[in-house]
Amino acid sequence: MICGLLPAGPLNAITDVAGVAVGHRTQREDGILTGFTAIVPHVGDLFREKLRAGVAVINGFGKSAGLMQLEELGQIETPILLGNTFSVATGIEALVGRALAANADIGRETGTVNSLVLECNDGFLSDIRARRLTVADAEAALDAAKGGPVEEGAVGAGAGMSAFGFKGGIGSASRLIELDGRMFTLGVLVQANFGNAGDLVLPDGRRPVSPAEGSIQPPERGSIIIILATDLPLESRQLARIAKRCGAGLARLGAFWGNGSGDIALAFSTANPIAHHERADIVPLSVLNENRIDLPFRAAAEATQEAVLNAMLAAPETIGRDGNRRPSLADHL
Repeated sequence: MICGLLPAGPLNAITDVAGVAVGHRTQREDGILTGFTAIVPHVGDLFREKLRAGVAVINGFGKSAGLMQLEELGQIETPILLGNTFSVATGIEALVGRALAANADIGRETGTVNSLVLECNDGFLSDIRARRLTVADAEAALDAAKGGPVEEGAVGAGAGMSAFGFKGGIGSASRLIELDGRMFTLGVLVQANFGNAGDLVLPDGRRPVSPAEGSIQPPERGSIIIILATDLPLESRQLARIAKRCGAGLARLGAFWGNGSGDIALAFSTANPIAHHERADIVPLSVLNENRIDLPFRAAAEATQEAVLNAMLAAPETIGRDGNRRPSLADHL
């Protein structure tokens, strides 16, 4: 479903941003519907060539790792892993292991490494207490990361997700922005696991109600993780401001970020990388004129709204743990 006014990139995915790669590892068996999704911001060593980043904690009911240092320093130095709530430590182990293997000086001649792992609770459809995700699963998602079309729906970290009473999952979208006669790209990937049944609002104004929920209105206890990538030259403060506007895309869908919802947006720019061993005392920095930031604000809202709908439309009807069921929005429509 097309959302908003700005044009989409050729893939309508986060991978429209050059160098960004996405990979999944999915576990599907009796009572288990879970996985990892990896977002790799560039093909090099992120510890050696960090990227500027910002984070917006829209509602902080979550157990993610690495956000405190990201907010303080405004940079990322590992790929990003999405998983379920009880897999955060596993994701950290995988990312730390990879960083140590690639950089012999970590923890010796230089500092440690800040791993980024974010999560949603897939316990309605999957037996989260089984803690089936392993370091090998996280590494498999990282190894599978590639550019090109992004597989959406009930894959990777989206396998056990729910949204607005329907099946949720992984979704992606992108928007193109013209500034100074050049085209820039902003892409979003979501792990959609949020929203009350009956609250969903489609771009044409329809309000589909999941037949599995009917008139039931439980407390809002879901979550959504939003990863935003762009090739716009931005400073970390600007990235945090743009990440906050992803919340506008959620509101357009009918979400209100309930008390028990973990709604987090993390944004990074592939422009202006930061060398770990920078020798200069003063470094040049090209950034967006703040008076032009409304365009990326709009792009963030539109791409987030569309990425969530893409996740839901790509996800099939799913029966999981103990017969718990989530219907498909595509089937319903």
